Amino acid sequence: MTKSDPNLARARAVRLAIFDVDGVLTDGTLWIGPEGEVFKPFNIHDGHGVKMLQKEGIRTAILSGRKSGAVTRRAAELAMDPVIQGADDKLAAFRGLVAQCGVKEEECAFMGDDLPDLAVLRACGFAVAPANAVAEVRSACHYVTLASGGHGAVRELCELVLRARGQLVAARAV
Repeated sequence: MTKSDPNLARARAVRLAIFDVDGVLTDGTLWIGPEGEVFKPFNIHDGHGVKMLQKEGIRTAILSGRKSGAVTRRAAELAMDPVIQGADDKLAAFRGLVAQCGVKEEECAFMGDDLPDLAVLRACGFAVAPANAVAEVRSACHYVTLASGGHGAVRELCELVLRARGQLVAARAV
């Protein structure tokens, strides 16, 4: 993004960063054990990016269509709140998050990777997709990361927002 890029203003306005889980905070892989337990791989660098946003006063949240104990645990480790899981209607859940957090839709970044995320991506102020998102999602976004979901895409978004706000250097000292 260049200084003249209109999406820089979108990134600068972010007060709430919302993340889908599968394909965004993870690479979309689900490991299912013999007892039906689900394991998900999370990226430590993405987690540090989330903490950097929080340090600079940007709230972070999760909005996922699936329910998982692994997500509940990871969200708690990162102090991400609110956490909405099992959302059949992501747009309605997004609007609830906006009201709960006292922000405007245009002050929200949302990172999604698949078709159920489209309505939120079209409603939020800064729509972002990881590099490996489906084509229709990528084309609906303001920004597509160079990194894939679960492999640094979240960190890339976090640093972009902080850079736009002139807070990246300070945030790195988490």
